[in-house]
Amino acid sequence: MSIRLYKSYTPGTRNRALSAFTEITKTKPEKALIRKNHRNKGRNNRGVITIRHRGGGHKRKYRLIDFRRNKLNTEGIVTSIEYDPNRNARIALIYYIDGEKRYILHPNNLKVGDKIISGYEAPLSVGNTLPLSDIPLGTAVHNIELIPNRGGQIVRAAGTSAKILAKEGDFITLRLPSKEIRLVRKECVGTIGEVSNNDSFLVQSGKAGRTR
Repeated sequence: MSIRLYKSYTPGTRNRALSAFTEITKTKPEKALIRKNHRNKGRNNRGVITIRHRGGGHKRKYRLIDFRRNKLNTEGIVTSIEYDPNRNARIALIYYIDGEKRYILHPNNLKVGDKIISGYEAPLSVGNTLPLSDIPLGTAVHNIELIPNRGGQIVRAAGTSAKILAKEGDFITLRLPSKEIRLVRKECVGTIGEVSNNDSFLVQSGKAGRTR
């Protein structure tokens, strides 16, 4: 990812740093993979504002992300890298060889045209998903399950990855991005690589009024 910096021509451009979106290859989302995303804006069931100061904002369609990565032993090809307004990471559109399409979190260094696969025999390359017990020590992983078959629940934010430190018995020792050391069952799966858009923390609007 690259950051677009501005000169201080006005108070609004002073300290402004925005994403350049250079990695985005497609602007419109896949129609079959979006859902309505209703936000109540502080209103109750009668339309009366019961929580103040929650209005405004741009409408967002929710993109259905495949956090489970449970399409086993089926090869998929990365066809586009897209922006997701509901998260700070980028997402990648995958076309599987059986015709199905899914969104996944986009890892760093995964390019359009690359192939990914999930399963016990998956090769150790970026974007592939396999059980933590089959991933070597010291490997960076993201989108990690806490309970087998529930889908990835941790390490999903932009620029994050966890490191596999040890394997002992039925548990894998992970160092999370917060530096917390955590034990996870060996049957849980994770995706190899670091989540993309690792410069997202540098983005700032310049002054508060611009976001209002």
